Amino acid sequence: MSTAKMKKNTKQLNLREKDPFLNREKQRYDQPLPSREWMIEILEREGVPLKTAVLAQMLSITEDEYEFFVRRIRAMERDGQVLINRRGAVCVAQKLELVKCRVEAHKDGFGFAVPLVSAGQGDFVLYERQMRGVMHGDIVTVRPAGIDRRGRREGQVLDIVERAQSQVVGRFYLDRGVAILEAEDKRLQDIVLEPDSVAEFKPSDGQVVVAEIDSYPDGHRPAVAKIVEVLGGYADSGMEIEIAVRKHHLPHRFSEACGKAAKKIPDRVRKSDLKDRIDLRSLPLITIDGETARDFDDAVYAEKIGRNYRLVVAIADVSHYVQPLDAIDKDALERSTSVYFPRRVIPMLPENLSNGICSLNPDVERLCMVCDMTVTYAGNVKAYSFYPAVMRSHARLTYNQVWDWLEQGGDYPHKTQIETLYKLFKILQAKRQQRGAVEFESVETQMVFDGNGKIERIVPVVRNDAHKLIEECMLAANVCAAEFLQKHKHPALFRNHLGPTPEKLAALREQLALLGLTLGGGDKPTPKDYAALAEQFKGRPDAEMLQVMMLRSMQQAVYEPACEGHFGLAYSAYAHFTSPIRRYPDLTVHRAIKAVLQGKTYVPEKSWQELGVHTSFCERRADDASRDVESWLKTYYMRDKVGEVFGGRISGMTSFGIFVTLDDIHIDGLVHISDLGEDYFNYRPEIMAIEGERSGVRFSMGGRVTVRVARADLDTSRIDLTLVSGGEAGKKRSRKSTAKTAAAQQGKAVQAAVPGKKAGRPSENGNGKSAGKAKADKGKRKAKGVKIKVKEAAKTEAKRKKRSKAK
Repeated sequence: MSTAKMKKNTKQLNLREKDPFLNREKQRYDQPLPSREWMIEILEREGVPLKTAVLAQMLSITEDEYEFFVRRIRAMERDGQVLINRRGAVCVAQKLELVKCRVEAHKDGFGFAVPLVSAGQGDFVLYERQMRGVMHGDIVTVRPAGIDRRGRREGQVLDIVERAQSQVVGRFYLDRGVAILEAEDKRLQDIVLEPDSVAEFKPSDGQVVVAEIDSYPDGHRPAVAKIVEVLGGYADSGMEIEIAVRKHHLPHRFSEACGKAAKKIPDRVRKSDLKDRIDLRSLPLITIDGETARDFDDAVYAEKIGRNYRLVVAIADVSHYVQPLDAIDKDALERSTSVYFPRRVIPMLPENLSNGICSLNPDVERLCMVCDMTVTYAGNVKAYSFYPAVMRSHARLTYNQVWDWLEQGGDYPHKTQIETLYKLFKILQAKRQQRGAVEFESVETQMVFDGNGKIERIVPVVRNDAHKLIEECMLAANVCAAEFLQKHKHPALFRNHLGPTPEKLAALREQLALLGLTLGGGDKPTPKDYAALAEQFKGRPDAEMLQVMMLRSMQQAVYEPACEGHFGLAYSAYAHFTSPIRRYPDLTVHRAIKAVLQGKTYVPEKSWQELGVHTSFCERRADDASRDVESWLKTYYMRDKVGEVFGGRISGMTSFGIFVTLDDIHIDGLVHISDLGEDYFNYRPEIMAIEGERSGVRFSMGGRVTVRVARADLDTSRIDLTLVSGGEAGKKRSRKSTAKTAAAQQGKAVQAAVPGKKAGRPSENGNGKSAGKAKADKGKRKAKGVKIKVKEAAKTEAKRKKRSKAK
């Protein structure tokens, strides 16, 4: 080898050794490769895209390492850090202004590309031409393509990094001899089924099937799939859960490796497990949960010490049994959360952990992580400490049981302990109000089933002070966990909940003004301002609708490594520590706290940013699946109520009708605008009401109505109602003034408070034309045109009902 070549190799070797993240990579791998950050820095220094082989040579990658090096480059491409262009050269994605996004499709053909790492600039709108070839949930790289007429960022899809859909659940139909899968997820287009798989499984028309995609849509060609499973009839018992699980791609079967690892977990605490643990077995810790709970994450204890209180929150030590990167951990990370359906739970952990060794069952020894706090008489946490311990729960109590004891007084089990907890709760609650945390008192419902699995009744769940007592204890521990990790500068996932964006704040103020309400705080309202607003509408008939408006003005809570605080709870730092049995972020917080106590650093397999995005997505996925099942079950329940009359309250309205929440059962249904009476009705967003043109009859938010159940459509989980009586009598108006008002209101882009509708995503037609164009023409429209529009809407609705009935 020549001297020049030797010098060159020495220079290359030095370049690899200069990797500033080399020590971190050595902790993770026995034979570390150059870090991602170092490779990106080298590419940026070079200033031009480099072939993989050239980059490998620069970094002294050996022949044995090359395959693993290529894998790392591909992983970086999947994560949107680099792009491999058509010439095979590696480009820094940031240089190309590329953004890695998740596609959120709309049933009307357009969609949005949501950046996986938010830069605060919003989502990209994808028109129909950009949606060709991609499907809902796909991970794509997007290049910014300018601003559309509505001020939204347009995006150009450059590459599909990862396909979200591999299997699709839906209804089987034959359309002119062609086998079609009508996807249950309406954001997916119809899929053509392979004839051979149809011949093999022989599904009946309308049956629910699962199909595996063979070829994805390309241009104008639809996706093609083969049937792999026939689930059965659409209305079969339990089918709604089977559909939701597959529609939302919920992992519902533990891997074989996970099952084997779970069997090795002992069913009782061993002596060897007690090393370096504080013994709390004699401390009278108790659990307080719902009647149907089977996994117990937390136990509490309180005692008065002088003017202050000692509060002990003991949480199941899942991290002792589930080690990073083991088989159980991999399955738990994939799920990230337990999913709760009526009558069924899909747990994050195998049952022998979630309901067994990790559950704080009464009268058995259990390992736990403890947050031991000193709370002052003013409600401030004066001091706290975290430590691993062994405990024995002294009682398994329920919320209703504890609340009954507190209300009735007298003598009852664990009286001293419960009364001390209750006194401390009152102090913490007062501190919460002083802090300005926003409290929402929404009505939750519970479905009661008979022996045949059919809904017998739907009852409201009353949230009493026992629920709130446990909540305050958990909040205190979560805040301490966040502060502990911040104090020791250990990275972790924080639970961030930001206040309103300027756009959402403006929309909220506009809606509040129509109702005679105000929100203080100017451009930056605080939680206290929101709490003061909530006080303004307490007792109003439209209070629940106003709560929804307030919630939608805030941003969605997410898991992120940067601590941004929790707006709703009015905390500057907040993390989830209290539910590691059912939430993966809590498990990582436990690992991080343990690492600090041991003088180490916990490094997860994914980066903290990736972990936050993944767990936040899994949380939303679980919520969507639970909501789907609940809506379907409520619709099924209402099928027996067709023709019955109910009282209700108007809880939402749009240009096509009013939403009514039925009394006692808390189910929402729609009264179409054409069914409101013998008049032409117009939605008037400036007064948040629907008003008759000639009669002046007005339907306002929160107003009382009487309705009849007309139809319960299982396909759409929609309940149609017809009006029996209701509406406020108003002044009759002249035809001329009616025409002017109706014409002016058409095309107004004011977002309606519709139950279940996602905020901040204006509708768009399939051709990509802006709905805002109607604004420019609103003054030219005549009342005659408005009437025709309502008539056409009524005809369309009648045709749809006829088709659905035939179906």
